[in-house]
Amino acid sequence: MANQEQDELYAMRHSLAHIMATAVTKIWPEARLGVGPVVEHGFYYDIDIPGVTISEADFKLIEKEMVKVINAKEEFVRTTKTISEGLAWAKKANQPYKTELLNDLKREGTTSAKDIDMEMLGVASDESKLDEVSFYTNGSFTDLCRGPHVASTNKVGAFKLMRVAGAYWRGKDTNPQMQRLYGVAFKTKQELNDHLMMLEEAKKRDHRKLGQELDLFVFSDLVGSGLPLFTPRGTVLRDQIGNFSQELQETAGYQRVAIPHLAKIDLYKTSGHYDKYPERFTATSFESDDEFMMKPMNCPHHTQIYASRQRSYRDLPIRYMENTIVYRDEKAGELHGLSRVRAATQDDGHVFCRIDQIEDEITSIMNMIRDMYDVFGLKWRARLSFRDESDKYLGEKKLWEQSQATIEAVAKKLKLDYYIGEGEAAFYGPKIDIMATDALGREWQLATEQLDFVQPSRFGLSYTAEDGSEQTPVMIHKALLGSLERFLSVYIEHTAGKFPVWMAPEQLRIASVNQTEEIMQFTDSIKTQARALGLRVQVDNDNESVGKKIRNAELAKIPYMIVVGEKEATSGEVLPRIRKDMEVQPPSSIKIDHFLQSIANEAKSRVSKSSI
Repeated sequence: MANQEQDELYAMRHSLAHIMATAVTKIWPEARLGVGPVVEHGFYYDIDIPGVTISEADFKLIEKEMVKVINAKEEFVRTTKTISEGLAWAKKANQPYKTELLNDLKREGTTSAKDIDMEMLGVASDESKLDEVSFYTNGSFTDLCRGPHVASTNKVGAFKLMRVAGAYWRGKDTNPQMQRLYGVAFKTKQELNDHLMMLEEAKKRDHRKLGQELDLFVFSDLVGSGLPLFTPRGTVLRDQIGNFSQELQETAGYQRVAIPHLAKIDLYKTSGHYDKYPERFTATSFESDDEFMMKPMNCPHHTQIYASRQRSYRDLPIRYMENTIVYRDEKAGELHGLSRVRAATQDDGHVFCRIDQIEDEITSIMNMIRDMYDVFGLKWRARLSFRDESDKYLGEKKLWEQSQATIEAVAKKLKLDYYIGEGEAAFYGPKIDIMATDALGREWQLATEQLDFVQPSRFGLSYTAEDGSEQTPVMIHKALLGSLERFLSVYIEHTAGKFPVWMAPEQLRIASVNQTEEIMQFTDSIKTQARALGLRVQVDNDNESVGKKIRNAELAKIPYMIVVGEKEATSGEVLPRIRKDMEVQPPSSIKIDHFLQSIANEAKSRVSKSSI
């Protein structure tokens, strides 16, 4: 979307937040307003109505009132007030949350609104006059706001209220809880309808729903929130994608290592993670004063493997990899199926190299990412995640500039489709994040590779250079999948649970027509032969109709199915049923040996479509 179109849509959505606040205050005059920013696909407003809980049953009433405001074609008129005048307005209007924002701005004095995060909150001062704030009025409704807005209320496109949720004022759990009323908005009714249809499809593809239906993973209150338990079928998925990642890395020269799941707190204080990850799990030894921490990252452990012996420039690059779990005490309200968990499995890897080897190592990682995501059928672009001007980063700014220039030079050389995300860097260095687009057009951050000049220095890592001097290596962090759990949450929804043959927990279902000795012997022989070829196969001998067995296989989204009766047992030929999305017409009949070998070849080649 062009910048002009984005700006226009932003103004529409922001104006609709005001129109919604206008409607709410007309219905409930006692409503106290927080902030109403634009978000992806729409807008929201944080609202506090004493004694009133808004529900979806109220949406029609609110939307009806919004339509009245829209049809009235009220102009959005911008005015300015001094902060003192603004405080007087907020007091008269009984708007304590606006009073708090204005007092914050007043206390900052000569500091711009952006520096105190007012822009994020939907408020900004007039930068040319730091003692003034802007207001927008439509009809009888006035709000403290930075803008922008459309010219009048009838120029806001199409909208729909979607949901209401609890939200702490300014995101702090010590503040009052408000009601956050969400809406979506687009320039045209057709675009809105397309989006709503996409949301309906997303509900069908929800990985939490499919995870239960396909028996992939479960959660237990006794185990704890955010700690998924993978069933045998789900573990097949984990193993297949994890093994794929490690195969690619082994080909690229990575060596497997294994580390414990906790370490002394001192390790993470040295690395800098202790202060950067307050959502940590800690434990104390019962026989000493040592404090331990469940690892939120693997890199500090890996530095200690590197540091265990003297290294020469001839040894570099040294590449470590492992699939292992990291632990973070995420807030319960932010946990979401597999996409946000407290125990995440990373296909982690770290490279220790010389500065002159950085380009080759980043190129190698990007080639692995290309190979992997081609197999998964996911389109992607790269976000070059750079630092901003804040003080949340470690290390010398000169090294940061050098790192960022190196990353962008490689991105250009590889002709990546990329954009720069300022403020998205890790605290120790810039990175390339892979933003994958799923079948519904949603973008997700998955793979990552990160340059790090900070941790090698903090841990005193070194190697002997060709001239005999001691030098500090560069550390490159990488994960091709990101985390297995998050990747699976995206991939389950991308495929709607219709996994390619190489990943499918069950690749072949054999259904018997009845349980005669001849049929049972034939099905057993097929199962034995299939498993000898490495296929995952199950036999359905339940006392159900053939139609029911076929339906069960379809619901389980199994790629291949064969029905075995007297005819098949006698001829040794079968008529395969192939899952519809695989876009291949099944043969009229095929010898069982050839059929099974074809499936095995397809699985080993990791192709996405059947070759039967």
